[in-house]
Amino acid sequence: MTQKKTTIKRKLLETGGWHLVKRVGKSVPYVGTAIAIGLVGQSIRRKGLVKGVVNSGLDAIPFVGLAKNAVEFFTGDLIPDKDPNGKQ
Repeated sequence: MTQKKTTIKRKLLETGGWHLVKRVGKSVPYVGTAIAIGLVGQSIRRKGLVKGVVNSGLDAIPFVGLAKNAVEFFTGDLIPDKDPNGKQ
C-alpha cells in the first residue's frame, strides 16, 4: 500500500484554504446587502416609491432576502411592478 506523504507545505495550504472559505462565507450576507442597496433605484423605478423601498428593504435583510428570492424564483414577484400606463 502506498501512503500519501503529508508535507508541511500541504498542511499549510489546506489550513489556509479552510480559513479563506470561512472568511468568504461570513462575508456573503454583507455582499448581498450591498447589492440590494445598489439596486434600490431600479426597484423604485419598476415598482414605485413605497413598494420599491419595501422590496429592496426585504432583499437587504440577509436571510429574509434569501427566502424571499427563493419564493420569487418559483412564484414570480411577491410585490408586483407598477402598471406602465400609470394605472394602479
